[in-house]
Amino acid sequence: MAVTSARNPSLGETTCGSLLQQLQQIWNEVGENDEERDKILLQLDQECLDVYKRKVDQASKSRALLLQALDDSKIELARLLSALGEKTIVRTPEKSSGTIKEQLAAIAPTLEQLTKQKDERIKEFADVQSQIEKICGEIAGTIEVGEQVGTPSVDEDDLSLEKLEDFHSQLQDLQKEKSDRQQKVLDYVSTVHDLCTVLGMDFFSTITEVHRSLDDSVGVHLKSISNDTLSKLDGTVAALKDDKKMRLRKLQDLAAQLSDLWNLMETPAEERSFFDHVTCNISATVDDVTAPGALALDLIEQAEAEVERLDALKASKMKEIALKKQSELEDIYASAHIEIDTVAAQEKIMSLIDSGKIEPSELIADMDNQILKAKEEALSRKEILDKVEKWMSACEEESWLEDYNRDENRYNSSRGAHLNLKRAEKARVLVNKIPALVDTLVAKTRAWEEDRSMSFMYDGVPLLAMLDEYVMLRHEREEEKRRMRDQKRFSEQQTTPEQSVSRPLAPKKVSTPRSNGSPSNGTPTRRLSLNSHQNGSNGVRPATKEGKRENARLSAPPNHAAAAKEETASPAAGNDSIPTTP
Repeated sequence: MAVTSARNPSLGETTCGSLLQQLQQIWNEVGENDEERDKILLQLDQECLDVYKRKVDQASKSRALLLQALDDSKIELARLLSALGEKTIVRTPEKSSGTIKEQLAAIAPTLEQLTKQKDERIKEFADVQSQIEKICGEIAGTIEVGEQVGTPSVDEDDLSLEKLEDFHSQLQDLQKEKSDRQQKVLDYVSTVHDLCTVLGMDFFSTITEVHRSLDDSVGVHLKSISNDTLSKLDGTVAALKDDKKMRLRKLQDLAAQLSDLWNLMETPAEERSFFDHVTCNISATVDDVTAPGALALDLIEQAEAEVERLDALKASKMKEIALKKQSELEDIYASAHIEIDTVAAQEKIMSLIDSGKIEPSELIADMDNQILKAKEEALSRKEILDKVEKWMSACEEESWLEDYNRDENRYNSSRGAHLNLKRAEKARVLVNKIPALVDTLVAKTRAWEEDRSMSFMYDGVPLLAMLDEYVMLRHEREEEKRRMRDQKRFSEQQTTPEQSVSRPLAPKKVSTPRSNGSPSNGTPTRRLSLNSHQNGSNGVRPATKEGKRENARLSAPPNHAAAAKEETASPAAGNDSIPTTP
Protein backbone atom coordinates (compact mmCIF):
# COMPACT_ATOMS: atom_id res chain seq x y z
CA MET A 1 0.00 0.00 0.00
CA ALA A 2 1.54 3.22 -1.10
CA VAL A 3 1.31 6.09 1.27
CA THR A 4 1.27 9.36 -0.52
CA SER A 5 0.20 11.62 2.17
CA ALA A 6 2.81 13.57 4.10
CA ARG A 7 2.95 16.43 6.51
CA ASN A 8 0.76 19.25 5.42
CA PRO A 9 3.06 22.19 5.63
CA SER A 10 0.18 24.68 5.58
CA LEU A 11 -1.53 22.98 8.54
CA GLY A 12 1.60 22.06 10.39
CA GLU A 13 -0.01 18.71 11.31
CA THR A 14 1.25 15.14 11.17
CA THR A 15 -0.65 13.07 8.62
CA CYS A 16 -0.53 9.46 7.50
CA GLY A 17 1.53 10.48 4.42
CA SER A 18 4.18 12.31 6.43
CA LEU A 19 4.43 9.42 8.79
CA LEU A 20 4.76 6.94 5.88
CA GLN A 21 7.42 9.17 4.37
CA GLN A 22 9.33 9.11 7.66
CA LEU A 23 8.92 5.34 7.81
CA GLN A 24 10.38 4.98 4.28
CA GLN A 25 13.27 7.20 5.16
CA ILE A 26 13.94 5.03 8.14
CA TRP A 27 13.69 1.91 6.03
CA ASN A 28 16.07 3.45 3.48
CA GLU A 29 18.50 4.27 6.18
CA VAL A 30 18.17 0.83 7.65
CA GLY A 31 18.16 -0.90 4.31
CA GLU A 32 14.92 -2.77 4.78
CA ASN A 33 14.09 -5.06 1.82
CA ASP A 34 10.99 -4.65 -0.23
CA GLU A 35 9.35 -7.82 0.98
CA GLU A 36 9.52 -6.71 4.54
CA ARG A 37 8.37 -3.32 3.56
CA ASP A 38 5.33 -4.72 1.74
CA LYS A 39 4.49 -6.88 4.66
CA ILE A 40 4.49 -3.93 7.06
CA LEU A 41 2.50 -1.78 4.71
CA LEU A 42 -0.08 -4.56 4.31
CA GLN A 43 -0.29 -4.78 8.06
CA LEU A 44 -0.85 -1.03 8.31
CA ASP A 45 -3.63 -1.21 5.76
CA GLN A 46 -5.33 -4.01 7.75
CA GLU A 47 -5.06 -2.09 10.96
CA CYS A 48 -6.57 1.01 9.34
CA LEU A 49 -9.42 -1.13 8.00
CA ASP A 50 -10.07 -2.54 11.46
CA VAL A 51 -10.18 0.98 12.90
CA TYR A 52 -12.72 2.04 10.30
CA LYS A 53 -14.79 -1.04 10.93
CA ARG A 54 -14.87 -0.29 14.65
CA LYS A 55 -15.85 3.25 14.00
CA VAL A 56 -18.62 2.15 11.65
CA ASP A 57 -19.84 -0.37 14.24
CA GLN A 58 -19.82 2.32 16.92
CA ALA A 59 -21.70 4.73 14.67
CA SER A 60 -24.21 2.01 13.82
CA LYS A 61 -24.78 1.27 17.51
CA SER A 62 -25.13 4.97 18.26
CA ARG A 63 -27.71 5.32 15.54
CA ALA A 64 -29.62 2.32 16.90
CA LEU A 65 -29.58 3.86 20.35
CA LEU A 66 -30.84 7.14 18.99
CA LEU A 67 -33.59 5.36 17.10
CA GLN A 68 -34.54 3.47 20.28
CA ALA A 69 -34.49 6.72 22.22
CA LEU A 70 -36.70 8.28 19.58
CA ASP A 71 -39.09 5.36 19.76
CA ASP A 72 -39.09 5.46 23.58
CA SER A 73 -39.74 9.18 23.52
CA LYS A 74 -42.65 8.68 21.19
CA ILE A 75 -44.01 5.89 23.41
CA GLU A 76 -43.53 8.01 26.55
CA LEU A 77 -45.23 10.92 24.84
CA ALA A 78 -48.20 8.76 23.96
CA ARG A 79 -48.35 7.29 27.46
CA LEU A 80 -48.20 10.72 29.08
CA LEU A 81 -50.88 12.02 26.80
CA SER A 82 -53.03 9.02 27.62
CA ALA A 83 -52.44 9.24 31.38
CA LEU A 84 -53.02 13.00 31.57
CA GLY A 85 -55.92 12.84 29.22
CA GLU A 86 -54.64 15.85 27.38
CA LYS A 87 -56.25 16.16 23.97
CA THR A 88 -55.36 19.74 23.19
CA ILE A 89 -51.61 19.32 23.04
CA VAL A 90 -50.33 19.16 19.45
CA ARG A 91 -48.17 16.15 18.90
CA THR A 92 -44.68 16.63 17.30
CA PRO A 93 -44.90 15.56 13.63
CA GLU A 94 -42.52 12.85 12.47
CA LYS A 95 -39.82 14.27 10.20
CA SER A 96 -39.01 11.64 7.61
CA SER A 97 -36.35 13.84 6.02
CA GLY A 98 -34.81 15.05 9.20
CA THR A 99 -32.08 13.40 11.15
CA ILE A 100 -32.72 11.30 14.21
CA LYS A 101 -31.28 13.93 16.51
CA GLU A 102 -33.51 16.55 14.94
CA GLN A 103 -36.53 14.39 15.58
CA LEU A 104 -35.44 13.83 19.21
CA ALA A 105 -34.86 17.53 19.66
CA ALA A 106 -38.38 18.21 18.37
CA ILE A 107 -40.01 15.78 20.85
CA ALA A 108 -37.91 16.68 23.90
CA PRO A 109 -39.70 20.00 24.93
CA THR A 110 -43.17 18.45 24.76
CA LEU A 111 -41.97 15.41 26.61
CA GLU A 112 -40.38 17.56 29.30
CA GLN A 113 -43.54 19.65 29.68
CA LEU A 114 -45.75 16.60 29.98
CA THR A 115 -43.40 14.99 32.49
CA LYS A 116 -43.51 18.10 34.65
CA GLN A 117 -47.29 18.21 34.36
CA LYS A 118 -47.45 14.54 35.32
CA ASP A 119 -45.44 15.17 38.49
CA GLU A 120 -47.72 18.02 39.47
CA ARG A 121 -50.81 15.94 38.75
CA ILE A 122 -49.45 13.07 40.86
CA LYS A 123 -48.96 15.51 43.71
CA GLU A 124 -52.55 16.74 43.37
CA PHE A 125 -53.86 13.19 43.31
CA ALA A 126 -51.76 12.27 46.33
CA ASP A 127 -53.05 15.31 48.25
CA VAL A 128 -56.74 14.73 47.56
CA GLN A 129 -56.47 10.97 48.11
CA SER A 130 -54.65 11.63 51.38
CA GLN A 131 -57.51 13.84 52.59
CA ILE A 132 -60.08 11.26 51.51
CA GLU A 133 -58.27 8.48 53.33
CA LYS A 134 -57.91 10.66 56.40
CA ILE A 135 -61.63 11.51 56.60
CA CYS A 136 -62.62 7.93 55.86
CA GLY A 137 -60.30 6.79 58.63
CA GLU A 138 -61.80 9.34 61.04
CA ILE A 139 -65.31 8.16 60.20
CA ALA A 140 -64.33 4.50 60.49
CA GLY A 141 -62.42 5.22 63.68
CA THR A 142 -59.16 3.69 62.40
CA ILE A 143 -57.31 6.96 62.89
CA GLU A 144 -57.68 9.77 65.36
CA VAL A 145 -58.81 13.21 64.32
CA GLY A 146 -55.74 15.28 63.37
CA GLU A 147 -53.51 12.24 62.93
CA GLN A 148 -51.36 12.30 59.78
CA VAL A 149 -51.66 9.51 57.21
CA GLY A 150 -49.00 8.08 54.89
CA THR A 151 -48.56 8.99 51.24
CA PRO A 152 -51.24 7.17 49.30
CA SER A 153 -50.52 5.07 46.19
CA VAL A 154 -51.42 6.99 43.02
CA ASP A 155 -52.41 5.25 39.80
CA GLU A 156 -50.05 6.94 37.32
CA ASP A 157 -51.80 5.39 34.35
CA ASP A 158 -54.90 7.51 34.95
CA LEU A 159 -54.11 11.07 35.93
CA SER A 160 -56.86 12.74 33.99
CA LEU A 161 -58.61 15.86 35.15
CA GLU A 162 -61.89 13.97 35.01
CA LYS A 163 -60.67 11.45 37.55
CA LEU A 164 -59.16 14.23 39.66
CA GLU A 165 -62.51 15.98 39.62
CA ASP A 166 -64.16 12.76 40.78
CA PHE A 167 -61.77 12.61 43.71
CA HIS A 168 -62.47 16.26 44.52
CA SER A 169 -66.22 15.59 44.42
CA GLN A 170 -65.77 12.60 46.71
CA LEU A 171 -63.67 14.74 49.03
CA GLN A 172 -66.35 17.44 49.15
CA ASP A 173 -68.99 14.86 50.07
CA LEU A 174 -66.76 13.51 52.81
CA GLN A 175 -65.99 17.01 54.07
CA LYS A 176 -69.71 17.75 54.23
CA GLU A 177 -70.32 14.49 56.06
CA LYS A 178 -67.50 15.35 58.44
CA SER A 179 -69.02 18.77 59.07
CA ASP A 180 -72.42 17.19 59.68
CA ARG A 181 -70.88 14.69 62.06
CA GLN A 182 -69.04 17.44 63.90
CA GLN A 183 -72.30 19.33 64.31
CA LYS A 184 -74.05 16.17 65.44
CA VAL A 185 -71.28 15.54 67.96
CA LEU A 186 -71.65 19.10 69.25
CA ASP A 187 -75.41 18.63 69.57
CA TYR A 188 -74.93 15.37 71.43
CA VAL A 189 -72.34 16.95 73.72
CA SER A 190 -74.65 19.90 74.40
CA THR A 191 -77.54 17.54 75.15
CA VAL A 192 -75.37 15.47 77.48
CA HIS A 193 -74.28 18.67 79.23
CA ASP A 194 -77.88 19.84 79.72
CA LEU A 195 -79.00 16.42 80.96
CA CYS A 196 -76.07 16.13 83.34
CA THR A 197 -76.86 19.61 84.66
CA VAL A 198 -80.50 18.71 85.34
CA LEU A 199 -79.57 15.32 86.84
CA GLY A 200 -76.76 16.77 88.94
CA MET A 201 -74.15 14.50 87.32
CA ASP A 202 -70.47 15.17 86.47
CA PHE A 203 -70.44 16.18 82.81
CA PHE A 204 -66.65 15.78 82.32
CA SER A 205 -66.50 12.18 83.50
CA THR A 206 -69.68 11.28 81.62
CA ILE A 207 -68.56 12.70 78.27
CA THR A 208 -64.96 11.50 78.45
CA GLU A 209 -66.19 7.95 79.03
CA VAL A 210 -67.49 8.13 75.46
CA HIS A 211 -64.24 9.57 74.01
CA ARG A 212 -61.47 11.63 75.49
CA SER A 213 -61.60 14.19 72.65
CA LEU A 214 -65.17 15.28 73.56
CA ASP A 215 -64.01 17.46 76.45
CA ASP A 216 -64.78 21.17 76.14
CA SER A 217 -61.07 21.96 76.13
CA VAL A 218 -60.65 20.19 72.76
CA GLY A 219 -61.52 22.15 69.63
CA VAL A 220 -64.39 21.08 67.45
CA HIS A 221 -62.07 20.13 64.57
CA LEU A 222 -60.27 17.68 66.83
CA LYS A 223 -63.30 15.90 68.27
CA SER A 224 -63.91 12.29 67.31
CA ILE A 225 -66.56 11.83 64.64
CA SER A 226 -66.32 8.07 64.22
CA ASN A 227 -69.29 5.79 63.93
CA ASP A 228 -68.43 4.27 67.28
CA THR A 229 -68.31 7.69 68.97
CA LEU A 230 -71.67 8.72 67.52
CA SER A 231 -73.18 5.40 68.53
CA LYS A 232 -71.89 5.76 72.09
CA LEU A 233 -73.10 9.35 72.26
CA ASP A 234 -76.53 8.29 71.08
CA GLY A 235 -76.62 5.55 73.70
CA THR A 236 -75.44 7.93 76.41
CA VAL A 237 -78.11 10.50 75.54
CA ALA A 238 -80.80 7.81 75.44
CA ALA A 239 -79.66 6.45 78.83
CA LEU A 240 -79.61 9.95 80.37
CA LYS A 241 -83.08 10.71 78.96
CA ASP A 242 -84.42 7.45 80.38
CA ASP A 243 -82.81 8.30 83.70
CA LYS A 244 -84.39 11.76 83.53
CA LYS A 245 -87.83 10.28 82.85
CA MET A 246 -87.44 7.77 85.67
CA ARG A 247 -86.26 10.40 88.15
CA LEU A 248 -89.01 12.84 87.12
CA ARG A 249 -91.65 10.13 87.53
CA LYS A 250 -90.23 9.23 90.92
CA LEU A 251 -90.02 12.89 91.97
CA GLN A 252 -93.60 13.50 90.83
CA ASP A 253 -94.75 10.47 92.81
CA LEU A 254 -92.95 11.83 95.85
CA ALA A 255 -94.41 15.30 95.25
CA ALA A 256 -97.90 13.80 95.01
CA GLN A 257 -97.31 11.87 98.24
CA LEU A 258 -96.03 15.03 99.92
CA SER A 259 -99.05 16.99 98.72
CA ASP A 260 -101.44 14.30 99.94
CA LEU A 261 -99.70 14.11 103.30
CA TRP A 262 -99.64 17.90 103.64
CA ASN A 263 -103.32 18.12 102.82
CA LEU A 264 -104.06 15.21 105.11
CA MET A 265 -102.13 16.72 107.99
CA GLU A 266 -102.98 20.33 107.12
CA THR A 267 -99.33 21.31 106.98
CA PRO A 268 -98.84 25.11 106.95
CA ALA A 269 -97.77 26.78 103.70
CA GLU A 270 -94.43 27.96 105.09
CA GLU A 271 -93.42 24.40 105.91
CA ARG A 272 -94.50 23.26 102.45
CA SER A 273 -92.42 26.01 100.83
CA PHE A 274 -89.24 24.16 101.81
CA PHE A 275 -90.10 21.64 99.09
CA ASP A 276 -91.26 24.03 96.38
CA HIS A 277 -88.35 22.81 94.24
CA VAL A 278 -89.95 19.35 94.39
CA THR A 279 -93.63 20.18 94.00
CA CYS A 280 -93.05 22.74 91.22
CA ASN A 281 -92.51 19.85 88.79
CA ILE A 282 -95.50 17.76 89.91
CA SER A 283 -97.28 18.23 86.57
CA ALA A 284 -94.30 19.10 84.37
CA THR A 285 -93.31 17.15 81.27
CA VAL A 286 -89.79 15.83 80.72
CA ASP A 287 -88.95 18.69 78.36
CA ASP A 288 -90.22 21.28 80.86
CA VAL A 289 -87.63 20.34 83.51
CA THR A 290 -84.45 22.29 82.71
CA ALA A 291 -83.39 23.84 86.01
CA PRO A 292 -79.89 22.82 87.20
CA GLY A 293 -80.04 20.00 89.74
CA ALA A 294 -83.84 19.74 89.45
CA LEU A 295 -83.60 15.93 89.32
CA ALA A 296 -80.45 15.39 91.36
CA LEU A 297 -80.27 12.23 93.44
CA ASP A 298 -79.77 14.11 96.69
CA LEU A 299 -82.96 16.10 96.04
CA ILE A 300 -84.92 12.89 95.46
CA GLU A 301 -83.41 11.37 98.61
CA GLN A 302 -84.39 14.49 100.54
CA ALA A 303 -87.98 14.17 99.30
CA GLU A 304 -88.02 10.47 100.19
CA ALA A 305 -86.82 11.26 103.70
CA GLU A 306 -89.55 13.87 104.11
CA VAL A 307 -92.21 11.42 102.93
CA GLU A 308 -90.96 8.85 105.43
CA ARG A 309 -91.00 11.45 108.20
CA LEU A 310 -94.54 12.54 107.39
CA ASP A 311 -95.65 8.91 107.15
CA ALA A 312 -94.39 8.38 110.68
CA LEU A 313 -96.33 11.43 111.88
CA LYS A 314 -99.45 10.56 109.90
CA ALA A 315 -100.59 7.76 112.18
CA SER A 316 -100.53 9.97 115.25
CA LYS A 317 -102.61 12.68 113.59
CA MET A 318 -104.97 10.42 111.71
CA LYS A 319 -107.60 10.19 114.44
CA GLU A 320 -107.64 13.93 114.87
CA ILE A 321 -107.98 14.47 111.11
CA ALA A 322 -110.62 11.78 110.72
CA LEU A 323 -112.70 13.21 113.56
CA LYS A 324 -112.43 16.64 112.03
CA LYS A 325 -113.65 15.26 108.69
CA GLN A 326 -116.49 13.47 110.49
CA SER A 327 -117.42 16.70 112.26
CA GLU A 328 -117.51 18.47 108.90
CA LEU A 329 -119.73 15.71 107.52
CA GLU A 330 -122.08 15.97 110.51
CA ASP A 331 -122.31 19.73 110.09
CA ILE A 332 -123.30 19.31 106.45
CA TYR A 333 -126.01 16.79 107.36
CA ALA A 334 -127.19 18.96 110.26
CA SER A 335 -127.51 22.01 108.03
CA ALA A 336 -129.48 19.86 105.58
CA HIS A 337 -131.67 18.48 108.46
CA ILE A 338 -130.56 14.88 107.77
CA GLU A 339 -130.25 12.63 110.80
CA ILE A 340 -127.25 10.32 111.10
CA ASP A 341 -125.89 8.16 113.88
CA THR A 342 -122.81 10.23 114.74
CA VAL A 343 -121.71 8.05 117.66
CA ALA A 344 -121.68 4.88 115.57
CA ALA A 345 -119.84 6.65 112.74
CA GLN A 346 -117.13 7.90 115.07
CA GLU A 347 -116.76 4.50 116.70
CA LYS A 348 -116.39 2.90 113.26
CA ILE A 349 -113.69 5.39 112.27
CA MET A 350 -111.71 4.80 115.45
CA SER A 351 -112.05 1.05 115.00
CA LEU A 352 -110.75 1.18 111.42
CA ILE A 353 -107.77 3.30 112.40
CA ASP A 354 -106.86 1.12 115.38
CA SER A 355 -107.19 -2.12 113.41
CA GLY A 356 -104.97 -0.91 110.56
CA LYS A 357 -107.24 -2.60 108.01
CA ILE A 358 -107.40 0.52 105.87
CA GLU A 359 -104.79 2.97 104.75
CA PRO A 360 -105.23 6.39 106.37
CA SER A 361 -105.14 8.05 102.98
CA GLU A 362 -107.91 5.72 101.76
CA LEU A 363 -109.96 6.48 104.85
CA ILE A 364 -109.60 10.23 104.37
CA ALA A 365 -110.33 9.87 100.65
CA ASP A 366 -113.45 7.89 101.51
CA MET A 367 -114.51 10.54 104.01
CA ASP A 368 -113.83 13.27 101.46
CA ASN A 369 -116.02 11.35 99.05
CA GLN A 370 -118.74 11.14 101.70
CA ILE A 371 -118.44 14.88 102.29
CA LEU A 372 -118.71 15.51 98.56
CA LYS A 373 -121.82 13.33 98.31
CA ALA A 374 -123.27 15.00 101.40
CA LYS A 375 -122.76 18.41 99.83
CA GLU A 376 -124.41 17.21 96.64
CA GLU A 377 -127.36 15.86 98.62
CA ALA A 378 -127.58 19.08 100.64
CA LEU A 379 -127.53 21.05 97.41
CA SER A 380 -130.36 18.93 96.00
CA ARG A 381 -132.39 19.63 99.19
CA LYS A 382 -131.58 23.34 99.38
CA GLU A 383 -134.55 24.63 97.40
CA ILE A 384 -137.00 22.57 99.46
CA LEU A 385 -135.28 23.49 102.75
CA ASP A 386 -135.42 27.18 101.84
CA LYS A 387 -139.17 26.85 101.34
CA VAL A 388 -139.50 24.90 104.59
CA GLU A 389 -137.70 27.75 106.33
CA LYS A 390 -140.14 30.24 104.78
CA TRP A 391 -143.08 28.03 105.80
CA MET A 392 -141.89 27.79 109.39
CA SER A 393 -141.20 31.50 109.56
CA ALA A 394 -144.68 32.18 108.21
CA CYS A 395 -146.17 29.82 110.79
CA GLU A 396 -144.31 31.64 113.55
CA GLU A 397 -145.69 34.92 112.32
CA GLU A 398 -149.13 33.33 112.18
CA SER A 399 -148.81 32.24 115.81
CA TRP A 400 -147.62 35.66 116.86
CA LEU A 401 -150.45 37.31 114.95
CA GLU A 402 -152.96 35.10 116.68
CA ASP A 403 -151.59 36.08 120.09
CA TYR A 404 -151.57 39.69 119.00
CA ASN A 405 -155.21 39.57 117.93
CA ARG A 406 -156.21 38.16 121.31
CA ASP A 407 -154.51 41.02 123.06
CA GLU A 408 -157.28 43.49 124.06
CA ASN A 409 -154.74 46.25 124.68
CA ARG A 410 -153.04 46.01 121.31
CA TYR A 411 -154.42 49.37 120.19
CA ASN A 412 -153.43 51.25 123.34
CA SER A 413 -150.89 53.98 122.86
CA SER A 414 -148.28 52.13 124.80
CA ARG A 415 -144.63 52.11 123.95
CA GLY A 416 -143.93 50.00 120.87
CA ALA A 417 -147.59 49.60 119.86
CA HIS A 418 -146.96 51.14 116.43
CA LEU A 419 -144.17 48.65 115.78
CA ASN A 420 -146.44 45.73 116.61
CA LEU A 421 -149.10 47.19 114.34
CA LYS A 422 -146.66 47.31 111.41
CA ARG A 423 -145.54 43.78 112.15
CA ALA A 424 -149.16 42.61 112.24
CA GLU A 425 -149.79 44.12 108.81
CA LYS A 426 -146.78 42.33 107.34
CA ALA A 427 -147.74 39.11 109.15
CA ARG A 428 -151.24 39.11 107.62
CA VAL A 429 -149.72 39.37 104.12
CA LEU A 430 -147.30 36.54 104.88
CA VAL A 431 -149.95 34.30 106.46
CA ASN A 432 -152.18 34.64 103.41
CA LYS A 433 -149.36 33.11 101.33
CA ILE A 434 -149.07 29.99 103.51
CA PRO A 435 -151.51 27.76 101.56
CA ALA A 436 -149.80 28.44 98.24
CA LEU A 437 -146.41 27.95 99.90
CA VAL A 438 -147.50 24.61 101.33
CA ASP A 439 -148.88 23.47 97.98
CA THR A 440 -145.61 24.40 96.24
CA LEU A 441 -143.61 22.68 98.96
CA VAL A 442 -145.67 19.50 98.66
CA ALA A 443 -145.29 19.46 94.88
CA LYS A 444 -141.51 19.96 94.98
CA THR A 445 -141.09 17.39 97.73
CA ARG A 446 -143.06 14.78 95.82
CA ALA A 447 -141.03 15.52 92.65
CA TRP A 448 -137.81 15.15 94.66
CA GLU A 449 -138.94 11.80 96.12
CA GLU A 450 -140.06 10.46 92.73
CA ASP A 451 -136.75 11.44 91.17
CA ARG A 452 -134.72 9.69 93.87
CA SER A 453 -137.15 6.93 94.91
CA MET A 454 -136.81 7.84 98.59
CA SER A 455 -138.60 9.88 101.23
CA PHE A 456 -137.56 13.43 101.99
CA MET A 457 -136.70 13.29 105.69
CA TYR A 458 -136.55 16.41 107.83
CA ASP A 459 -134.71 15.76 111.09
CA GLY A 460 -135.76 12.12 110.86
CA VAL A 461 -139.42 12.84 110.04
CA PRO A 462 -140.92 12.56 106.53
CA LEU A 463 -141.55 16.09 105.33
CA LEU A 464 -144.73 15.12 103.43
CA ALA A 465 -146.12 13.65 106.64
CA MET A 466 -145.40 16.95 108.41
CA LEU A 467 -147.10 18.86 105.63
CA ASP A 468 -150.07 16.48 105.55
CA GLU A 469 -150.47 16.88 109.30
CA TYR A 470 -150.26 20.65 108.94
CA VAL A 471 -152.93 20.66 106.24
CA MET A 472 -155.15 18.43 108.34
CA LEU A 473 -154.71 20.59 111.42
CA ARG A 474 -155.35 23.71 109.38
CA HIS A 475 -158.55 22.18 108.08
CA GLU A 476 -159.61 21.33 111.63
CA ARG A 477 -158.74 24.87 112.60
CA GLU A 478 -161.01 26.29 109.94
CA GLU A 479 -163.82 23.98 111.04
CA GLU A 480 -163.34 25.06 114.64
CA LYS A 481 -163.45 28.70 113.65
CA ARG A 482 -166.73 28.19 111.82
CA ARG A 483 -168.23 26.48 114.86
CA MET A 484 -167.05 29.33 117.04
CA ARG A 485 -168.65 31.91 114.77
CA ASP A 486 -171.92 29.97 114.70
CA GLN A 487 -171.86 29.63 118.49
CA LYS A 488 -171.17 33.34 118.87
CA ARG A 489 -174.08 34.33 116.69
CA PHE A 490 -176.38 31.93 118.50
CA SER A 491 -175.27 33.28 121.91
CA GLU A 492 -175.85 36.88 120.85
CA GLN A 493 -179.37 36.03 119.77
CA GLN A 494 -180.22 34.29 123.07
CA THR A 495 -178.66 36.73 125.54
CA THR A 496 -179.55 40.25 126.63
CA PRO A 497 -177.37 43.13 125.64
CA GLU A 498 -175.83 43.08 129.10
CA GLN A 499 -175.00 39.45 128.78
CA SER A 500 -173.45 39.89 125.35
CA VAL A 501 -170.32 41.30 126.92
CA SER A 502 -169.43 37.91 128.36
CA ARG A 503 -166.34 36.39 126.75
CA PRO A 504 -167.00 33.51 124.37
CA LEU A 505 -164.71 30.58 124.14
CA ALA A 506 -161.61 31.29 122.06
CA PRO A 507 -160.89 29.10 119.06
CA LYS A 508 -158.36 26.41 119.63
CA LYS A 509 -154.72 27.24 118.93
CA VAL A 510 -152.70 24.73 117.00
CA SER A 511 -148.94 24.82 117.44
CA THR A 512 -146.90 26.05 114.50
CA PRO A 513 -143.91 24.07 113.20
CA ARG A 514 -141.74 25.94 115.70
CA SER A 515 -144.28 26.88 118.37
CA ASN A 516 -144.18 23.76 120.51
CA GLY A 517 -142.68 25.36 123.52
CA SER A 518 -140.21 27.29 121.33
CA PRO A 519 -139.48 30.98 121.74
CA SER A 520 -140.30 33.35 118.91
CA ASN A 521 -136.73 33.37 117.68
CA GLY A 522 -137.17 29.83 116.35
CA THR A 523 -134.89 27.94 118.73
CA PRO A 524 -136.49 24.48 119.14
CA THR A 525 -136.72 22.54 122.37
CA ARG A 526 -138.93 19.44 121.92
CA ARG A 527 -141.11 18.06 119.12
CA LEU A 528 -144.00 15.65 119.56
CA SER A 529 -144.25 12.72 117.23
CA LEU A 530 -146.79 12.49 114.44
CA ASN A 531 -150.06 10.63 114.89
CA SER A 532 -149.80 6.91 115.01
CA HIS A 533 -151.61 6.57 111.71
CA GLN A 534 -148.85 8.63 110.07
CA ASN A 535 -145.64 7.25 111.45
CA GLY A 536 -146.70 4.22 113.49
CA SER A 537 -145.56 5.69 116.85
CA ASN A 538 -147.71 6.80 119.80
CA GLY A 539 -144.91 8.03 121.98
CA VAL A 540 -143.16 11.33 122.38
CA ARG A 541 -139.73 11.86 120.82
CA PRO A 542 -137.28 14.72 121.28
CA ALA A 543 -137.45 17.44 118.71
CA THR A 544 -133.66 17.57 118.27
CA LYS A 545 -130.66 15.39 119.12
CA GLU A 546 -128.85 15.95 122.35
CA GLY A 547 -125.56 17.26 121.11
CA LYS A 548 -123.43 20.12 120.01
CA ARG A 549 -125.59 21.12 117.03
CA GLU A 550 -129.01 21.20 118.79
CA ASN A 551 -129.42 24.93 118.20
CA ALA A 552 -128.64 24.56 114.49
CA ARG A 553 -131.77 22.54 113.65
CA LEU A 554 -135.40 23.49 113.19
CA SER A 555 -138.24 21.57 114.77
CA ALA A 556 -141.00 20.03 112.63
CA PRO A 557 -144.72 20.82 113.18
CA PRO A 558 -145.96 18.95 116.26
CA ASN A 559 -149.21 17.10 116.64
CA HIS A 560 -151.28 19.36 118.92
CA ALA A 561 -154.69 18.46 117.66
CA ALA A 562 -155.86 17.19 121.01
CA ALA A 563 -154.32 20.08 122.94
CA ALA A 564 -155.91 22.63 120.67
CA LYS A 565 -159.40 21.39 121.45
CA GLU A 566 -158.85 22.10 125.13
CA GLU A 567 -157.94 25.72 124.66
CA THR A 568 -160.58 28.32 125.35
CA ALA A 569 -161.87 30.68 122.70
CA SER A 570 -160.72 34.29 122.72
CA PRO A 571 -163.06 37.18 121.91
CA ALA A 572 -163.39 38.04 118.24
CA ALA A 573 -161.42 40.99 117.00
CA GLY A 574 -164.32 42.74 115.36
CA ASN A 575 -164.08 42.72 111.56
CA ASP A 576 -160.28 42.00 111.60
CA SER A 577 -160.72 38.36 110.65
CA ILE A 578 -157.25 36.81 109.82
CA PRO A 579 -156.18 33.23 109.09
CA THR A 580 -154.61 31.47 112.02
CA THR A 581 -152.44 28.38 112.35
CA PRO A 582 -154.52 25.26 112.91
